[in-house]
Amino acid sequence: MRAPFDWRRLARPDQQPPSGAWRTWLILAGRGWGKTRTGAEWVRALVASGRARRVALVARTAADVRDVIVEGESGILAISPPHERPTWEPSRRRLTWPNGSIATTYSAEEPDQLRGPQHDAAWCDELAAWRYPEAWDQLQMGLRLGDDPRVVVTTTPRPTELVRALAASPTTRVTRGRTLDNARNLAPGVVEALTARYGNTRLGRQELDGEILDDAPGALWRLAMFDASRVDTAPTMRRVVVAIDPAMTAHEGSDETGIVVAGLGLDGRAYVLEDLSGVYPAEQWARRAVEAYRRHRADRIVAEVNQGGDLVASVLRAVDRAVPVAQVRATRGKALRAEPVAALYEQGRVSHVGLLARLEDQCVSWDPASAARSPDRLDALVWALTDLVIDRAAPLASPPPTLVRSAGRAVW
Repeated sequence: MRAPFDWRRLARPDQQPPSGAWRTWLILAGRGWGKTRTGAEWVRALVASGRARRVALVARTAADVRDVIVEGESGILAISPPHERPTWEPSRRRLTWPNGSIATTYSAEEPDQLRGPQHDAAWCDELAAWRYPEAWDQLQMGLRLGDDPRVVVTTTPRPTELVRALAASPTTRVTRGRTLDNARNLAPGVVEALTARYGNTRLGRQELDGEILDDAPGALWRLAMFDASRVDTAPTMRRVVVAIDPAMTAHEGSDETGIVVAGLGLDGRAYVLEDLSGVYPAEQWARRAVEAYRRHRADRIVAEVNQGGDLVASVLRAVDRAVPVAQVRATRGKALRAEPVAALYEQGRVSHVGLLARLEDQCVSWDPASAARSPDRLDALVWALTDLVIDRAAPLASPPPTLVRSAGRAVW
């Protein structure tokens, strides 16, 4: 049996740091590949050798850096042998090792945290999901201690501008990996189940195979459309709807039930507030939709009834008898329904509040001419914005002036 802390024997060759001169080690790999363990072991080795005295640990949110990087099952505390284990002070966002090395945790949601501090090493987790590229920029400006400051990035791929730029940089070494690479350390049947569900799909290629995928050539949406108009928070809403594209089954291999919340702001712009889609039995998707209706103080729930008919409204009213339900029926093809909504995005008149990664990935991957699977999240999005804008011919405001972010602050 291998010692639990002997990483040199436990690690696969692709989990070892690349040789030679580099500034960034970019690990683009699928779920379960071992990204977290690899990042934690890289930090541990640098600290133990004395090559790192001041380390930055950065994740998408403060909760992520705590729950994954520090306290996670493969995080720094878990993989450190007792005599090397650092002291964790959550209130100070600090890990302190017995040899005096210090690691400070940062949230990529607050780029200003990284303005000023200096480091000689950094670990950045799930960079592709960071809202603010400025967090990366601020980190780079402070990565100036020691003779050879370096950073490891562990992320599931997504075709963001930052990830593409890093992958193309001559100072970056890229490691790519698949979920299958780590099958021996995953629960029995996990890889087979995930492959059966997501094999030969765009989501599977991204989340399991670790590929950076381009927008589909025939897609009506482009990732740049979302990024250009993305906002942190929504203004006061004039109207809000919860749209549902229900699936009739909830077993392995079933389509998802699309549940999307969107609103029309007092500023005259449309905002996509939340994506709650997933594979649910009827009672569960109904409960999630009604909870969203209450949480957002929505005006009504818009539900497609092509498959379920009156049953869809009945399931919703079994959860809340008073909930107003507008039943809609698709009489035109998906492309014809989606085109006017995609045009709103192209004109810069719709904003996503935060990152809605799975919804956005479905939009940019759906080619109306060749798509095989039903784009359930996209369908719910189309129903929501059709109800708010298209059917009502609501005059949307002009696109806002260009938003420039400076370390997390909005500057017009």
